[in-house]
Amino acid sequence: MAREQLTNVDTALLRLEDPTNPMMITGAIIFKDPVDFERLKETIGCCLLSIERFQQKVVWSRLGLVHPHWEEDPNFDFNYHLQRTILPKPGDQAALQKLVSLLASTPLDFSRPLWQFHLVEEYGDGSALVCRIHHSIADGMALVHVILSMTECDPNDPLSKKQQEFPSIPSLDPLDSFLQPARDSFFATRRAVDAQLRKSREILANPNRVHELSTTGRDAATEIGKLIMLEHDPDTVLRGKLGTSKKAAWSAAVPLDDIKTIRRRLGGTVNDVLLTTMTGALRHYMQARGDSVDNISIRAAVPVNLRPPGKEAELSNRMGAIFLSLPVGIADPTQRLHELERRMNGHKGSMQAPLIYHLLNALGMAPGKIANSLINIFGHMATVVMTNVKGPQEQLYLAGSPIETMMFFVPSTGRLGVGVSILSYAGEVRLGVITDERLVPDPENIIAAFHAEFHSLHTLALEVEEQISFEAISLKLDDAIHKLDSMIENGAAVQADAGVDQHTS
Repeated sequence: MAREQLTNVDTALLRLEDPTNPMMITGAIIFKDPVDFERLKETIGCCLLSIERFQQKVVWSRLGLVHPHWEEDPNFDFNYHLQRTILPKPGDQAALQKLVSLLASTPLDFSRPLWQFHLVEEYGDGSALVCRIHHSIADGMALVHVILSMTECDPNDPLSKKQQEFPSIPSLDPLDSFLQPARDSFFATRRAVDAQLRKSREILANPNRVHELSTTGRDAATEIGKLIMLEHDPDTVLRGKLGTSKKAAWSAAVPLDDIKTIRRRLGGTVNDVLLTTMTGALRHYMQARGDSVDNISIRAAVPVNLRPPGKEAELSNRMGAIFLSLPVGIADPTQRLHELERRMNGHKGSMQAPLIYHLLNALGMAPGKIANSLINIFGHMATVVMTNVKGPQEQLYLAGSPIETMMFFVPSTGRLGVGVSILSYAGEVRLGVITDERLVPDPENIIAAFHAEFHSLHTLALEVEEQISFEAISLKLDDAIHKLDSMIENGAAVQADAGVDQHTS
């Protein structure tokens, strides 16, 4: 039976598994109409089971001295991995949130392949599909590709066509372009080290290359120093001892155009606007629970994609993280937006994300006690896990049924109690919050505060004249020049035609 060893990072994500924090990504897909179960089963069987990993389980060595490996499950039972259930009355969002919370609190069965889907029937007039996939299988980017490989833009597309297609997503991570210098440095360094091992004589003969490597090393050392010197996040109602029950909630749709209006009028990026609104929501929630927020910030661990181009769909974990300081102490939304923009700019070109990747790599190799210490260190650095994913903007279908919305919930890595995920789909944005029930028993209040903060920021934006960026002015000038060139060319052509006609006559 074929075996494949887990990578160090995949092993680390297995070691992060804890009764208080199952390391699985939970997603919910909402349908406008009831889903045909047999067609869904055929679609998942065609798309998902064609990927080896989804019929493999994790097997540890008897002595635990070597890495675990993936091994085909000889007792694979598709009916266990795809189940159907009827949502209890009244079959509304509150009932579905309760079911998602229960499933997100329930660890996957490690004697089987680490995934399970649940078709939830009688959710309003439609259905829902709750997906649970363990993080050791892949990171969020790859798993989104997997899920989207089951969908189609045309509900009448034949199933056979899906075996030849895999969706191409321009950018799932809004930090991709922002942190591209760090990613480039990460991969350049890896390639340089490999080359140094193979061709040390050639490198030593090239002083410029030696200087480049030493500069990269100094940058990495500086970043390591910053990480070591990070103070513990302040004690708030969002931090503390965890229980085993999770609570999940999600927002109503926020039009992407409204977010872009705020960005154009107040500045920043779409990501800055969403981070500002979420920071304001956490501020409001902490105040309502009696916390003082004066002059304090809390950190968010923000996952960052480290995949090289063209490797987006490979099943593996290729992610790092940055620790973003959220200014919950700033009451004014506009001032908070500008401060968050400044702090985000401070991470531009940072090597923090690659270093966190290497920390996870070390965690996968470390003995149990050392691994536990590393997990505790990570847990002290932040209060929330926060991620923002740009999803497809066109209407999608799954098993012939139109998808109304999609959302997902991140595992709170490092014994953190709050996970925030933002997903855009078909011109709308939704916020998902998953919390430890002992710490934050009412995530719906964070959702309500998010909507209130967004309304305030949008109202402020509408009172401000729209800012015209340098890029917009440049585009307008380019367009005007293009039109002028066309007019000149057309005029010359008309004159030439007139000359030909006159000569002919």
